[in-house]
Order: sequence, then structure tokens, then C-alpha cells
Amino acid sequence: MTLQEQYIRKHKRRHQMISLARLCIIAVFLLIWEVTANAGLIDPFFFSSPSRVCKSFVTLYRENSLPAHIGVTLFETLFSFLLVFGISMAAATLLWYSEKASAVLEPYLVVLNSLPKSALAPLFIVWLGSGIKTVIVAGVSVAVFGAVISLYTGFSLTEPEKCMLITTLGGNKKQIFQKVVLPSNILLILSTMKVNIGLSLVGVIIGEFLAARSGLGYLIIYGSQTFKMSMVITSIVILCVIAILLYLGLQLIEHWYKKRVL
Repeated sequence: MTLQEQYIRKHKRRHQMISLARLCIIAVFLLIWEVTANAGLIDPFFFSSPSRVCKSFVTLYRENSLPAHIGVTLFETLFSFLLVFGISMAAATLLWYSEKASAVLEPYLVVLNSLPKSALAPLFIVWLGSGIKTVIVAGVSVAVFGAVISLYTGFSLTEPEKCMLITTLGGNKKQIFQKVVLPSNILLILSTMKVNIGLSLVGVIIGEFLAARSGLGYLIIYGSQTFKMSMVITSIVILCVIAILLYLGLQLIEHWYKKRVL
């Protein structure tokens, strides 16, 4: 067996051990949760249990409401994410092109990024009314300012030697961006988008808490108001699964790019 084969086998074994450890942690947590709820150590009315969550999932699915709520939240999240990607890329590119604009606008971006977005949600309701527009705007507002700052910072710090070389050879800013800045920051863009997909989901849920009549955020609020805690926890578990799947989707794209280019 060659050293390369030994390394590949060791690498695969390490990933298998990590995956097994993660599954064991989840299994132990669910087991403890179920046992303590059935033994009365925690109140199942308030904390539910894995078996009650499964029953709630089946009930919601049979009522034909759960797939619709999941679909609404997924649509709002993906639409918000695409808007965040487009706006942040355009804004970061424009700031990179114009040093004066970046010097003027950067403090405002920092302030807007630091502002709690839940405080803006009531304003969105007044401006846009309750509905899908408000939810999508809430999803965009949570992620877009941080994405602009991250991308602009990455663009600004891109290999100054190469940029200077292109300038010396008579190249313009457009050529520098196309030949150096953008190719050098593909991994940064993908990494930023992996964060933004989760932030878009958070913003969408905040919007659904306040301005929706459908979606998983609406189910959480409705369940808490009617003391149906199994419905609340079921919705939270589904949100966790959605977040994981969306993150893994972008991670697969990142791995594909690394294998192709690096």
C-alpha cells in the first residue's frame, strides 16, 4: 500500500469517526430527552418529547398543512438569499471600484449591520403591510449588510502585487477585477454565502413571527399561543433540518469548486 493510499484511507476513517460521533451525540440526547419526559423528570407538556414530536409531525402532515408551511418558508428563504447574493455582490463591487464611495458609505454599513434587525420588523409591517414582501425584506435585512462588508473587505485585500502588475502593464480596473479580484475571492464568496443562507432563514422566521399567516415561523407563534408545545418543537426541528440541508448544498458547491480549480 502506497503512502497516498494510506493517507486517503486514514482521511476517510477520520471522517467516518466524526460522523459516527455526531450521530451518537444526537442519539444520546434524544434518548435522555425521551426517558426524562416519560419518567416525569421534565414536564412533557412544556418540553414535549421525541415521540410526541413525531406524532405532531404526522398529525400536521396528515392535515396537509405542514408541506405548505415548509414550502412557504423555503421559498421565502431562497428568494431572500438570492437577493442578498445579488445586492451584496453588486454593492461590494461598486465600493471596490470607487474608493470615495467606500470611504463615505463604510461607516453606515457598519452601523446598519450592528442594528438589531428585529427592531426594524415593525417598520417593515407599517411600510409594506403584512405578507410575503415584509418577510422577504426582513430576511434580506438580516444578512445583506454583513455580506457587503465581508465581500468588500475581501476584494480590497486581494493580492496587491498582481493588481499593481496589471496596472503597470496598462490594464484598467475592470480588467483587474475580472482577472484577479473575482477569481481570487470565489472561495470567500462561497464561504460568505454559507453564512448568509442561515442568516436569511433567521430573518425570514423573524418576519413570519410578525407578519405572516403561513410558514414555520407562523406555526411556532401559533403553537406557543395555544400551548401546543409539540407543534413548536416540531417546527424548530424542521427548521434545523432545513438549515442543515441548505448549508450542505452550498458546501457541496464549495467542494466541487475546490476539486475543479485547486
